[in-house]
Amino acid sequence: MTVQTLAIAVVTVVYFIIRYLNRTDVPKIKGLPEIPGIPLFGNLLQLGDQHAQVTAKWAKKYGPVFQVRMGNKRIVFANSFDSVRQLWIKDQSALISRPTFHTFHSVVSSSQGFTIGTSPWDESCKRRRKAAATALNRPATQSYMPIIDLESNSSIKELYRDSKNGTVDINPTAYFQRFALNTSLTLNYGFRIEGNVDDQLLKEIVDVERGVSNFRSTSNNWQDYIPLLRIFPKMNNEAEEFRARRDKYLTYLLDMLKDRIAKGTDKPCITGNIIKDSEARLNDAEVKSICLTMVSAGLDTVPGNLIMGIAYLASEDGQRIQKKAHDEIMQVYPNGDAWEKCLVEEKVPYVTALVKETLRFWTVIPICLPRESTKDIVWNGTTIPAGTTFFMNAWAADYDAEHFAEPEKFIPERYLELGEASGTPHYGYGAGSRMCAGSHLANRELYTAFLRLITAFKMHPAKVAGDRPILNAIDCNAIPTALTTEPKPFKVGFTARDPKKLEQWIAESDERTKDL
Repeated sequence: MTVQTLAIAVVTVVYFIIRYLNRTDVPKIKGLPEIPGIPLFGNLLQLGDQHAQVTAKWAKKYGPVFQVRMGNKRIVFANSFDSVRQLWIKDQSALISRPTFHTFHSVVSSSQGFTIGTSPWDESCKRRRKAAATALNRPATQSYMPIIDLESNSSIKELYRDSKNGTVDINPTAYFQRFALNTSLTLNYGFRIEGNVDDQLLKEIVDVERGVSNFRSTSNNWQDYIPLLRIFPKMNNEAEEFRARRDKYLTYLLDMLKDRIAKGTDKPCITGNIIKDSEARLNDAEVKSICLTMVSAGLDTVPGNLIMGIAYLASEDGQRIQKKAHDEIMQVYPNGDAWEKCLVEEKVPYVTALVKETLRFWTVIPICLPRESTKDIVWNGTTIPAGTTFFMNAWAADYDAEHFAEPEKFIPERYLELGEASGTPHYGYGAGSRMCAGSHLANRELYTAFLRLITAFKMHPAKVAGDRPILNAIDCNAIPTALTTEPKPFKVGFTARDPKKLEQWIAESDERTKDL
């Protein structure tokens, strides 16, 4: 064989290897703009660790909906408010499933199974989602208000104690991670973490769920898109470590509940009700999935939004918003009974608008959990085949200047105006057939917490400039590639508006919730 023939043979082999490795799960979609990429990697290098921002820029050139290649996966991105509304809401029956990814589905979830939100659509997922939706609908949520009373009161009581009436600036993160997590744990297991914010179980669950969230991220795991990378053990080791740590506390929580049921000492809760229902259609794996969902979801949306909402309220511009919110609360509740009444009603429109604007402005899941189409979808005359993966750039959609006036500004008033207050307010909970099943609960948690915080405290900037928060929705994130926003550490000043009244409200909540 001549050198020339050998060279041709080598080139041919290399060509076919690259061609093989460069294939995608779905062929190029004709008629849909495609972002130019490079072999094997596709657009991964261009996307880097800022997927939401990069694809928002591409949308200005290529239009709101386009296709990219992430390794061997073809992805359709939607980046505008209207394109998400069309695909996720109007076409929701076709966009009801989830794709599976190697790191989260094959490694992290190999022992406990998938959460409801990450499960492909099938009869089992349908049963689990129905059970969760029933347990978390609006009437059910109202029955959980004593729990929210207890947890919001506990957090504010400790903030009041630790801030020493405004003389000590506080990082609010741990207080409200516990608020959200304890609410979920009580609902699901009839159990709450009774220690303070330094409790070891609290820290372990928060740390592990943050890590697991990174494995659910669409931008953090290149081995999900380039199978060749899976041969390196290091790529799986960290995921396996987090799986083992999560298994430990999930097993502990479920075993503890089963033991209490056996002894007759359990408290009413979602999983307990399922276990004791002889006619329940859920098997053990499906019960575990609901447990997984409640624990992880408790730390996904509420803490990040609440923490960054506090950050903004304590800022210079936030003083104006605080004052207006407090004035509105006092107008609705001139007798000072807002602290208790917020548990049974939501009658302060400005606080409701504040919650919505917080969810829009921070959009703590910038790229929502992906969808997989179960039927062909037509977008602007182009047929996108069934089996295609879709990514919602919720951050770009919630900052769409064609839908929101001055989207880069924090303006709760926008949700008091007819135009932006009507229809879908934001994509902070996703949208359509697989949007967050716990949105009613999350809204009530946020409304109650904000109303009580504003009633209890004047929040002001930290004394040391270096302790003050970053307020940009992207730059505030400590882990750019994480699924959900992890706010960078900061501090806030909390000064009681009326210490005697606050102590009275705290004591009344303590009395109401002493048996929980």
